Amino acid sequence: MAKKPVQLDENGHRKFGMRDCLAYAAGDLGCNMSFALKSTMAIFWTQFMQMPSALYALLLVLVQVWDAINDPLIGSIIDRDKRTSYKRGKFLAYVWLGSIGLLVAGALCFIPWVQTSTNLIKSIVFVSGYIIWDACYTVANVPYGSLLSLISKEPADRASLSAWRSVGSMVGNMLPMVILPMIIYDANNNIVGENVFLAALIMGVFGFFCFQFMIRNTEIRVDENVKCNEETEKFNVLKAMGNFLKNRPAVGATVAAMGMFIGMQGAATAVTVMFQSYFKNVQLSGVVSMFSMIPIVAFTPLARKMVVKYGKKELATVGAICSIVACAVMVAAPISPNGTGLLIYIVCQLINSLGMGIYSTVSWSMMGDAIDYNEWKFGTREEGTVYSLHSFFRKLAQGVGPAVALVIMSSWLGYSEVNGGNQLFSVALNMRYLVAGLYLLSAVMQFVGLSLIYNLDKKTLEKMNAELEARNAKQENVQD
Repeated sequence: MAKKPVQLDENGHRKFGMRDCLAYAAGDLGCNMSFALKSTMAIFWTQFMQMPSALYALLLVLVQVWDAINDPLIGSIIDRDKRTSYKRGKFLAYVWLGSIGLLVAGALCFIPWVQTSTNLIKSIVFVSGYIIWDACYTVANVPYGSLLSLISKEPADRASLSAWRSVGSMVGNMLPMVILPMIIYDANNNIVGENVFLAALIMGVFGFFCFQFMIRNTEIRVDENVKCNEETEKFNVLKAMGNFLKNRPAVGATVAAMGMFIGMQGAATAVTVMFQSYFKNVQLSGVVSMFSMIPIVAFTPLARKMVVKYGKKELATVGAICSIVACAVMVAAPISPNGTGLLIYIVCQLINSLGMGIYSTVSWSMMGDAIDYNEWKFGTREEGTVYSLHSFFRKLAQGVGPAVALVIMSSWLGYSEVNGGNQLFSVALNMRYLVAGLYLLSAVMQFVGLSLIYNLDKKTLEKMNAELEARNAKQENVQD
């Protein structure tokens, strides 16, 4: 049987289609095979490794300083790299390099053989492992995120890529979310460190193959090294950072993302303790989290058509309002430590997840538009720098959120790491309210970022795309 010929567009590239969507989804699946275990770090280091909660929180904040250097540095290196020739382009080359490191880097954060060592040795092991993992993750993740704006310039295509990235993220979170609690916790709801380490190694290998599938099936259709004018040929890191802060869509999308991760990561430790000591079944937490993903799965196939009809900003704002309502009910509702209370919690999480899912399916596409906005307003694209700064603030939320939550838990709400999964009932009750409060804060931040800061509504986005297309066409005619 003859092989079906590949259809090409007017520029000689393979036409955009499902192959691009699946490849881009696989990239985020690969990222999350490494990232998904991050929510387990606090429980691993405080309960299994017996590191004091205050010390762990301090170290977690300190390693985010590395992010302050790491993300923008790698992003600027990618933007500066305009002379080296790569077989599949520089962005995919950096993703490949990062994927090699992530084979084992995730497991370095969960070395269980120093459990009886001093806090100094534990601190050195934690910081060293985290820095190595973070560097490898950034090398893969920053160029991966930047690729969305280069695979296609069509808004509908970008919406599809963003939605499928959410699918990859969802699957990458769901698999560990459901399976890991059944593997890494014993019958007494206590964590087993050796199992976490082994799981991290297996996930690193699986993530590597996901990255390879993405690299081999990604088509770059937008010039990676576009120069909007001769005056901007020399790259200026400080100017690029200043442009980012003046880029309202980038800032708005970043505030919303920070809010989302405060909910997801900041509440993660409190959620685990809540299921350990309030609902008395930590293995069930993964199944409950899986159910909360159902609205995201349901909305993803509709994302492309709804974006075309209503606009990304408009849809995401409605999603944030849904989350605010659900989280407010979660705070006020009588969620008791029994089946009825668990059912109320699940329903609230389903509605919250619907709101978060609407935003998450278009969030990456919104960042792709923010990169275009940078070119529209300032004359330079600076994909690497814009995305890396966005990534930095996301990581800041992922680090500071859990650290602050852990300090609140141990300093004011009675949480004790030595008690493991057997906290006092008063502590467990505090976790129930802390979880709801953090989710509510998350939803409010998303609403502020999307509704009040992000300024690319449907009409403005159409105007921006038309002017950029005309500008680029004019420059091509001049060059010819």
